[in-house]
Amino acid sequence: MAERAELLEAALEVYREGLAILDESGRVIFWNRAAESITGFSGAQVLGRLIPGGLDALTSCPLGDADDRCRPAVPGALVHAQHQCGRDLPVVARRLVLRDGLGARVGSATVFHRAEERAAFPQAQSTEGDELTEAQADFQERLELAYAESRNTRSTLAVLWIAVDQAAMLRKTHGARACEAMLEDVERTLANALAAGEELGRWGEDEFLLVAREAAGTGLAQRAQALTSVARTTDFRWWGDRISLSVSVGGSIAEPEDNLPALLERSRQAMEASMRAGGNHATVVTGRIA
Repeated sequence: MAERAELLEAALEVYREGLAILDESGRVIFWNRAAESITGFSGAQVLGRLIPGGLDALTSCPLGDADDRCRPAVPGALVHAQHQCGRDLPVVARRLVLRDGLGARVGSATVFHRAEERAAFPQAQSTEGDELTEAQADFQERLELAYAESRNTRSTLAVLWIAVDQAAMLRKTHGARACEAMLEDVERTLANALAAGEELGRWGEDEFLLVAREAAGTGLAQRAQALTSVARTTDFRWWGDRISLSVSVGGSIAEPEDNLPALLERSRQAMEASMRAGGNHATVVTGRIA
């Protein structure tokens, strides 16, 4: 019986939708990985406690009862919760009464996913743009989780915003396919140079974000400058011609009073400062930008 319970818990832990199980007093007794990723709240923050105030909406959707087979299943309801970072979080949630073997109510379960997520069924066709959007959505989830973890553990987190200086011109002169091929080569080059604790992902049409854990101010500036050198080694060729590439890098470290949007905005502005400096440049800022 114990092995069966462990197997069930392991299956629920990797379930693709967020799952929160509450006891009759309203305290959270199970919070899976998807719930952490979607909301930014780790299990350590919610287990054994009442659900955080910003997530009250998850417990306000209609309540179904698995034992009431005479009634249709309660559909998911669109509710607006609040992400751990403070931003609005629209989710589709559904709740179910949990009962023991004698029929007594013992708690409730809420299953939820982001409102913008696609249906579980695969699409007949997928365009390159769709694939890019899915990859960016996945990276955004990991970025939000990394930020939430840094807040919970009081560890350092930095973001480097990277833009390819030649992207706009290449797209104009050689077309979208050439530009996309170039971005893939740059991403591969940067990914091969990642250090421990770093994670790279596409951000927007022509840019990348690098998330660096346990980064320090001086070390971050050196790392940003090193990435400009790494990017120049990208061996990109189009119709036999080698096209020289460079990047503009901007970065910042999360401040105690920060939220994730503020950290990203500082990094973006720092990247734009590098572009104004002529490209092939790195700028790291600290504190808030007026």
